[in-house]
This record gives sequence, structure tokens and C-alpha cells, in this order.
Amino acid sequence: MSAADDTHEVFNQPPPFAGVNLFLSDPGLGSVVEGLPRAVVDRLSAHGEAVGSRESFELGRIANVSLPQLRTHDAAGVRIDLVEFHPAYQALMRRSVAAGLHASIWDAVGPEASVRSVARAATLYMTAQAECGHVCPMTMTSAAVAALAHAPDLANVWLPKIRSRQYDSSNRPFPEKKGVTVGMGMTEKQGGSDVEANTTRAEDGKDGTFRLTGHKWFLSAPMSDAFLVLARAREGLTCFLVPRFLPDGKRNAIHYLRLKDKLGNRSNATAEAEFHGATGFLVGELGRGIPTIIDMVTLTRLDCAVASAGLMRVALAEAVHHTRHRRAFGELLIEQPLMTRVLADMALDSLAATALSFRLAEAYDRAEGDPAEAAFARLMTPAVKYWVCKLAPTLVAEAMECLGGNGYVEESRLPRIYREVPVNAIWEGAGNIMALDVMRVLRKSSEPLEAVLANIEDSLGGAAKSTLNVIRAAAAVALADEGAARILTEQLAMTVAASALRRHFPAVIADAFFETRMNKPWRSTYGMLDSRFDARAFINFVFPPV
Repeated sequence: MSAADDTHEVFNQPPPFAGVNLFLSDPGLGSVVEGLPRAVVDRLSAHGEAVGSRESFELGRIANVSLPQLRTHDAAGVRIDLVEFHPAYQALMRRSVAAGLHASIWDAVGPEASVRSVARAATLYMTAQAECGHVCPMTMTSAAVAALAHAPDLANVWLPKIRSRQYDSSNRPFPEKKGVTVGMGMTEKQGGSDVEANTTRAEDGKDGTFRLTGHKWFLSAPMSDAFLVLARAREGLTCFLVPRFLPDGKRNAIHYLRLKDKLGNRSNATAEAEFHGATGFLVGELGRGIPTIIDMVTLTRLDCAVASAGLMRVALAEAVHHTRHRRAFGELLIEQPLMTRVLADMALDSLAATALSFRLAEAYDRAEGDPAEAAFARLMTPAVKYWVCKLAPTLVAEAMECLGGNGYVEESRLPRIYREVPVNAIWEGAGNIMALDVMRVLRKSSEPLEAVLANIEDSLGGAAKSTLNVIRAAAAVALADEGAARILTEQLAMTVAASALRRHFPAVIADAFFETRMNKPWRSTYGMLDSRFDARAFINFVFPPV
């Protein structure tokens, strides 16, 4: 080897973080799904192996640098409104559909039927770590089934192909396809989250259908086979199913104007669209659009929290992996006290976000037979989405800092994750909307708050007494002063997170979380653990050394 060759030797750099089973390497995930049927656990382990593979991570990278392209017309000038995706994106879609991510809660049978939400949440949590953009159509298709329940005749036609485990990306009418996906078109330029401001009109076609005319500022997953759309009928805001192709095989009158140039979520397309008398099928009752979609919105919010927790996990895994291999100032980074404290502090938040999100999924599984769990889910869904989704960007930014410059360049996965995480805080209701929804639940009934407080007391025991008083006081203040709703929302989320940690993990973890998050309101950055807590043990518990 020549002297010139010596100058190109690369050393003190960690190997790529890939080729890891995202289920078996994650004790936190294993703990929150403990007790699931063995067949479900085996399937999750197989999924963790698949999505943690080098190939899967590479597909995610390629799908986010080879962006979808809109073709509005063909060479002859015929309107086609096609969005073309790279094969890497289509491969991710195919794999997730095969895993049932788009529909498994609607066809689970046997022992899995009683844990369907938790089992799917685990699948989603791992999938998001490999690539989160394609999760959007998975989430929307799954959630859309809840709205279609309000239109049994439509559901009977569409559900068999929604439930299909075959992804069919072909651009052809619904009857000719092996499987279908469903997107959403809710918001408009002038309204955003205030869908009551929508102006898209729906006129009765007198043939069992309606004609929709107007626009959608965000039409998510525009190559879906149909969209759930809010439009204003004579009776008021109403939900419709608007297919891309009509029953006779002709294209529906949906025109794509452009694709959004988004901060993140770039592998997945989002369009601006106009409806020019597009045919829509009534879903639910006329004038009852919002009640029709509320269950769909709720399911979407759960997915936002679970996916954010997954992104936090993989970002922190990258940071821990890096610090275990990188030496600085004479020793491994992870051996240095400040880095150890920072990583351990981050691990507490990551574990709390996971435990909290899965506690909510558990409530969904139990809600039908347990009124207390149903009440818990009503109050905690917006609170969980609020806290977990707002926590994620801060944690990912800190993970990026652990890698230094390596974490800031595009060859790293972290810039993509950092761009990805804000969307979950915005989608289906930004922070203020979540806080307002918490208040709406409280104003209707005291039952949900009592259910949540009982859950906290059951998990935290005597330590919960003062905390329960704090939450009751915060609820009273927020009911009198809506501007204080965020304080209550965050307090609820963090306290239930602490109780979820206590249920699944060693008591010292919940104690450390409680002490550093709820007894010290001054903290604003990571690394605030003191020597009472074994930071190295926390890291090794959450990320076992290989």
C-alpha cells in the first residue's frame, strides 16, 4: 500500500445501522405487546426482520430522493391526472399491504381479534422506522373503513378489495383491480382544520349519486382508488366517497393541479385538486359529515402517535449505535458522562411515547366491552397525539446532534426523519385543535376524566394522589379559561405516560420519568438526569448491546 493510499483509510466511523430485527432488538416494544398470542408475536418478529433489513432501509432512502411526478395530460393532450412513483415506493406499498397494515383491524380473527389494534400498532411502529411516507395511504385506507360503516351498501362493494393483501398500483377501474386503497380530501384553502368553512358543493344527481364541484387544498395519496370527501349539500356538510373511475370505466371529473412541495413526507404525494361535477356516493346522512368521519379521524390520530413513537425510536437507535462505535477525546462517546446522560434522558421520552401510544391502542381494543376504556380513549386520543407528536421533533434533533455533522448530511437517515416528524403533529388536527378536542370531551361529561384518573391511580398507587389533584385543578382552570387547555393536555399525556411506564417496565424508569418531567418544570433540554439514576443501565435496557 502506498503512502497515498494511507490517506484514504477510513477509521473511527460506525458501520451502517441496518440489518437489524426491529422487533427482537426492541425490549420496549416487546414489553408493551407482552401477552399477545404467540402467532401474533411470531408474525411481528418476522415483520421486524423484514422492515429492518438493509434492503428495506435502502428502499426508504430511494423513495425519498426519487419523488413522485404528476402527469396531468398525455402526449395527445388527453387529461390523465396520473402520479408516477418510483418502484422503490411501490415495493414499500406492496410489502405493507401484504402485512395487512392497511386493513388488519377489520379482518382479524381468532385470538388476534381481541388485540387487533395493539397488533397493528406494533406493525405500524416498526414500518414507520424504515419509511414513513408510504404509511400515509396505509393509515387512510384503514381509517376510511370506519366511515364506510355508515354506508353499508358501499362497504359491501368496497371492503373485499380493501381487505385484499395484494397491492395493485395499476391505473384502472375498481372492478378490474386486485386490491384498492382509499385517500382523503377534507381541507380547503379558506378553511384548513375548520372544515365547516368548506365551500365545495354537492348537488343531488337524482340517480343515487351527487355531483361535487369545488377544490381540495390537500388531497392525500392522489393515486388512491377513491377518496372520502367533505362537501356541502343542501342539508349541510356531508361525507362522500368519490372514486377515481366511474362504474362505467370512465375517469371521474377530478383534476390534479399540482403536487405539494412538502417539508417531509416526500415519498408520498399530496395534490391540490379540483372537482368539476365529480360523481360522489353518499356516506352517512346528509348534513352529518363530521359525525360520519369522526371515527376515521380518531383512528388516524392514533396512527400519528404510533408512527411518531416509531420515528423517535429509530432516530435514537441511530444515535446510540453511533456513540457505541465512535471515539472522541480518547474514549467511546457513549462512555462519556454527558453523552450517557443525554442518551438516557432521550430513552425515557422514547419509551414513554411508546408506552403511552400502545396504552391508547389497548383502550381501542377494550372499548367495545368496557365503558371505562371507551371513555379513556375519548379523552386520551387527542392528548396522546398532542404530546407524542410534539415531542418527536425535539428528540430527533437531539439525536442528530449526537452524530454531529454526520447526522446533518443527507447520507444520514436523520435529516429525512427530522423532516418527517412534524407532519404527524399537523395531520388531522394541529396542537391547538387537539387541546380544544380535550376540552370538548370534558364539557360533555366528567366520565372520561374520571376514567383516566382511575387508570392513573391504579398504576401509580399512592404516588398518584398529589398528581390527581394537580390534574383536577388543571381541568377546572382549563374549563374556565380555554387558553389553559394546552397545560391540561400535556399534564394528562405525561401522567398517563408515567402510569403506562409503571405497568410495563421497572419502577425506576417510571420514577425517573416522573421526577425529571413533572417535578422539574424548568427543564427544556436533554441530559437532565442526575447521578441518582443509572444512565448507562437505562440505555442498555432500551437498546441492548449486541
